Amino acid sequence: MSTALSFHPLHQQVVAAIRRSSPGNVVNLSLDSPTTAKLDLSLNNPLVASTDCQDNKDISNLLQAILTQSGAAYGIGGYNEKRGWYARGEQFSTGEEVRSIHLGIDIWAPAGEPVYAPYDSVVHSAQDNALFGDYGPTVILTHEVEGVAFHTLYGHLSRESLPGKEHGTVIKQGQQIGNLGAPPINGDWPPHLHFQIILDMLGKVGDYPGVAAESQRELYLALCPDPNLILRSALLP
Repeated sequence: MSTALSFHPLHQQVVAAIRRSSPGNVVNLSLDSPTTAKLDLSLNNPLVASTDCQDNKDISNLLQAILTQSGAAYGIGGYNEKRGWYARGEQFSTGEEVRSIHLGIDIWAPAGEPVYAPYDSVVHSAQDNALFGDYGPTVILTHEVEGVAFHTLYGHLSRESLPGKEHGTVIKQGQQIGNLGAPPINGDWPPHLHFQIILDMLGKVGDYPGVAAESQRELYLALCPDPNLILRSALLP
């Protein structure tokens, strides 16, 4: 049995259904070059490894340097990337390991950029995860494609994105669900969308790990398939 199936029996079925589907755009931006660049924000990038990313200013300067180097205005990437900056948030280092494996795709774009539902949906939950370094305002939607259900998470939104997102609210494909938030409301990050697919909410409401401990990498990658299944950026594998 594959690792994915051993962790979640519907993994392959959900992935196949999403691949056959016709999702709407999550953002208005082109997620392909030349306006957008694939960003490597892992510890394998020497520029990232040599930067002290303790606050929003440090990370903003780092991102601007990488985008300037690439000649693009927007950035995308991050799934299954090992990052080194999460120790700045206490919620990422409460166990023996600092969580470091990124489970979503980040779209780096200006605050205020609108965000849309890729499928017909109902709201699973929404809340402001207001700890330093957290998601800030977050919306989680539930979808059903070819008879199988899964969820998508949208982190680092504006507070104005939360009203009207009560559990069970119907959201149509292409309907705007919010806007990218600005620091410090968005968890004190440079403006971006954290977009994640989730197969099993594990009983959680309004929040879900967006970063996993390396020892649990395979478990969480099985629970959270590659979001580019929906985004379909040619810049990503």
